[in-house]
Amino acid sequence: MTLAILSALPEEQAGIAALLAEARTSDHAGRRYTCGQLHGHAVVLALSGIGKVAAASTAATLIERFGARGIVFTGVAGGLGAGVQVGDVVVASSYAQHDMDASPLFPRYEVPGYGRARFDCDAALSAQLALAVQQCLAGGAAAWTAELGLPAPQMHQGLVVSGDRFVSSAAEVQVLRSGLQAAGMEALAVEMEGAAVAQVCADHGLPFAAMRSISDRADDSAHLDFPRFINTISSRYAQHIIGSLVRSLPSR
Repeated sequence: MTLAILSALPEEQAGIAALLAEARTSDHAGRRYTCGQLHGHAVVLALSGIGKVAAASTAATLIERFGARGIVFTGVAGGLGAGVQVGDVVVASSYAQHDMDASPLFPRYEVPGYGRARFDCDAALSAQLALAVQQCLAGGAAAWTAELGLPAPQMHQGLVVSGDRFVSSAAEVQVLRSGLQAAGMEALAVEMEGAAVAQVCADHGLPFAAMRSISDRADDSAHLDFPRFINTISSRYAQHIIGSLVRSLPSR
């Protein structure tokens, strides 16, 4: 099977492309796709750009044009949940769109036509991804976070929410968490793409998994923490964790 590895920004995927054998690139609809072999497995890498529409468009192309039979998203996010700190890694178990609101026609957060707000990630692929994260964090990751004065990183698993807004104030975080909690949802992290990819994969019946390294706490310091973190930590996480995940996949 061809596994697609998707990110929003170049820094979130830096290092992975350099590991590919037989790499070849092609451009389609404003995106560049790189196909190749990673640890003996067929993969295709792509950068979606920022936001749900861009992510959905790229995911659909990965499936329809490049034959992806599963998608893994690697990138950064803002921490929302208690105890989710900068440097930690969240493996998504499900996704919701925090800016989906078709009320009063539908309950807030519910995606019209689906009868639900949450889209589950693939359990088996997510378990393999979580194991790869644990192996990375038990290895050299503490030394990487120490470079930024951060404690040893931890892994978390649960709901991640997406929306077309960079959440960057404590007041906005409180409003976001309150609304989700009122709907019975406790989110660990917030970002801008994953829920769209989860929905596309659900439409096509394909496995989807996602990991998000926490670059900030989505508060008033987010604009300061984000560039520093993404250039120092996230690319290392992606390279090591995705490499371990692909090595763990069954042979063709």
